[in-house]
Amino acid sequence: MATGGFHSAVSLTVNGKGCDLTVDHRATLLDVLRERLDLTGAKKGCDHGQCGACTVLVNGRRANSCLLLAVAQEGCDITTVEGLRADDGGGGFEGEGEGGDGDGDGDRERHLHPLQRAFLARDAFQCGYCTPGQLCSAVGAIAEAEAGHPSYVTDPGADPGDPVALSRDEIRERLSGNLCRCGAYPHIVEAVEDVTR
Repeated sequence: MATGGFHSAVSLTVNGKGCDLTVDHRATLLDVLRERLDLTGAKKGCDHGQCGACTVLVNGRRANSCLLLAVAQEGCDITTVEGLRADDGGGGFEGEGEGGDGDGDGDRERHLHPLQRAFLARDAFQCGYCTPGQLCSAVGAIAEAEAGHPSYVTDPGADPGDPVALSRDEIRERLSGNLCRCGAYPHIVEAVEDVTR
């Protein structure tokens, strides 16, 4: 719904919570997440959709939020790295001790998504700038493979729609849109393997 010359109202679900905003027509989803909703996990890297640092899940599919106009996401379900959870993959991370004893690290780790725990165990990051995008992309890639979406390296003779086994080559190909300047790729692949075995 238009509210004035260059602004419109938009309703989103972000990390499981409804969100009604009035946004500039030129504002990207990335800018709205970071500047209006204080969800700073998704990073602005290249701002051209080439590095993957801004990757989020839109209706369960990974997307470069720097290329999406926020106003065009009306009614969409957005999951950022802050919304990845061990229990249901969404909902955000509200207060360290949500139902726990508030002991900080142990309580926080209990709520981490399995990929987040695997990244920690495998030391799959260095500076950490690309890590939120890598995590969201990996969650999306695993879901795509389970749904039978082929990649460039998937066997052409595979039955369409059957789940695709995530070999190292599949993982590398599916995450190739996410760059890591630190070169943590081997550990990232191992972390995804740990979760998909």
